[in-house]
Amino acid sequence: MERIICLAAGYVFGLFQTGFIYGKMHGIDIRRHGSGNSGATNTLRVLGKKAGAIVFFGDALKALIPCTVLRIVLSGSAEYAGMAYLLMLYLGFGVILGHNFPFYMNFKGGKGIAATAGLVASMDWRLTLVCAVVFLGAVILTRFVSLGSILVAVAFFAVNLFLSWKGEYGLDAGLLPEFWVLLGAVSLMAIWRHKANIKRLLAGNENKLWGKKE
Repeated sequence: MERIICLAAGYVFGLFQTGFIYGKMHGIDIRRHGSGNSGATNTLRVLGKKAGAIVFFGDALKALIPCTVLRIVLSGSAEYAGMAYLLMLYLGFGVILGHNFPFYMNFKGGKGIAATAGLVASMDWRLTLVCAVVFLGAVILTRFVSLGSILVAVAFFAVNLFLSWKGEYGLDAGLLPEFWVLLGAVSLMAIWRHKANIKRLLAGNENKLWGKKE
């Protein structure tokens, strides 16, 4: 029951569509411009750097704040301390689902990368550091935001797998397989949402940041 509650609560948090709201405040439906996505990258391309930054942090905070609060509260609970990170992951996954598939927007939202970044930041500073280096390194070297996002999804799974296996999250041993499966679900969701980008990357015509389509 706790898992369902966390997933559902996360979905509600995820329904706060920063890009859609920001676009409406400026007289446009962001989904009708650029890539048709309501996330931070499309907002950056359509409305500029300031708008992109606002949307990114807004979407990240809707995962960061509730996940951090839940982790702190549960870690101090004798009953739930051994599953605090698992329930936090359910909450974060719910946020991503709400962001990607908002019911009031015909289930057409963003790709969940900013929300995933908020989840990353709420979990562990080492995970945050690795993911930040991977993302920035990929984007600076290739100018492909999509490639950076995909690599972050892989790093998210790999680093969390290692940290949880080492016992860093204090999870009960019996919960580790479930935790790993959920990690895989979060990572695969991010990669799957970039399927069109992957096709363009392979074809050599993906959009680059700070440059024209090649």
